Amino acid sequence: MRFTVRFALLLAVSPFLFAADTPRHAEQPYPDFGFLPPPSSYSGRVFKLSQDYPATLDPHMPPFMNVDFHDMQKYMAAVRAYCLEGNEDVDWVVQNNKVRKWYHMPWQHYGASGREGVRGLTKEAPVQPQQLAVSQTSAGQTYAIGFFNPRAAYALGHVWQRHFHPDPQWINDHGFPEGSVISKLLFVTNANTEVPSLATNPIQWDAYVTTAFKSSDRIFQKVTLIQMDIAVRDHRAPLGWIFGTYQYNGALNNKDPWDNLTPVGLMFGNDPQNNGDTYTNPIPHVTKINPDLKESLINSTSDLPPTHLGWNGRLDGPVDNPRSSCMSCHMAAESPQLSQMSPLFNSTPPGVPPIGSTEWMRWFQNIKCQIPFDKGALSTDYSLQLAIALQNFRSWDKTQGGIFAADYKPATSGKKLKAMRLDIQGSREAGAGNEVPIIRDKPEAEENQPPPAKPPV
Repeated sequence: MRFTVRFALLLAVSPFLFAADTPRHAEQPYPDFGFLPPPSSYSGRVFKLSQDYPATLDPHMPPFMNVDFHDMQKYMAAVRAYCLEGNEDVDWVVQNNKVRKWYHMPWQHYGASGREGVRGLTKEAPVQPQQLAVSQTSAGQTYAIGFFNPRAAYALGHVWQRHFHPDPQWINDHGFPEGSVISKLLFVTNANTEVPSLATNPIQWDAYVTTAFKSSDRIFQKVTLIQMDIAVRDHRAPLGWIFGTYQYNGALNNKDPWDNLTPVGLMFGNDPQNNGDTYTNPIPHVTKINPDLKESLINSTSDLPPTHLGWNGRLDGPVDNPRSSCMSCHMAAESPQLSQMSPLFNSTPPGVPPIGSTEWMRWFQNIKCQIPFDKGALSTDYSLQLAIALQNFRSWDKTQGGIFAADYKPATSGKKLKAMRLDIQGSREAGAGNEVPIIRDKPEAEENQPPPAKPPV
């Protein structure tokens, strides 16, 4: 059951109401989530959005910024420690972190895949049989939540300073500051007994998820941690960002189970000259590492369970598309979204291009940060979450769907909560009418894949 509370804006909107020096807390808060049973029938944990974005830039750089990222294992151990520090102690209520606060992206509550209200997870993609392991026979779903460190949240605060008039031009012009860190936890609904790396010492959360990927019916269910993604804004990287992925391997049996997140690898470019398909490996009997790639560093130790990686061995996580890559998807993030995140999702003529063709390789260029993927759009600086949030905002029409944790209290007997209109229309960007819906890493069956590129005559 979906329970939506809508709130009225009590003050008339004027250019002066949201002046640059207005404290951000004076704005109407963003809804915390979109899906939870009504409070008369639910009394469990309730997710609260961390949205008090800092108005000044945190002067502290992450301590791993002086670690050479080419030393992949050392760098990823340091980034993992930074992302976990203090968050385990508060059970990932990240605004309560005693070491440093972390923040969430707003406007993830909206739409059919929007945030559920227990842990704040959004639905991302289906999980195909044998995608996670050869022994995995059932299909499932992926749910995820992202976190932004204070330096990254400073940028969010600028984009969303006027809550109903976001400013994507700011992120296009300024980008995320150096030392911005974004981490994302990804969970699957699959039975952990089917996946050897999840069969022992699993990390599980309760969540309010749909019964199947294409269903709108929701149930409370345990979901299992499978992956953690990271993105770091670092001038040492050729394109300005370093992306990384960890896969959970409970068989490592570390004292702290979160340390069982073992590196899959790092990525700092798309290897645009490499257009082969030899190392694409959608069913992970083994991990196929492409020795010709120069801009992906893959973990070759036995700590990493067999995994499929991305297209031709580029970096990707176990729940991601095996014919894409971390940077390929994220560099296409823009506002408005004029191209799909992957050539696989191209539905306009001539459709999906042949694998390795010139048209296909458009998604595997090396595009620097703050450069939009399409002419006529603004870059969201490799932030797919920001691109989705802005698109959700544009899709919203005169109502603010979502539930505020602060107002989620049991109703008194016989009293119904009143739904109120929020009579304000979202602003429209130039080109927004031509944008495509963002599909998040939806894996496709191998029989539906495009043919390889034909050799030149």
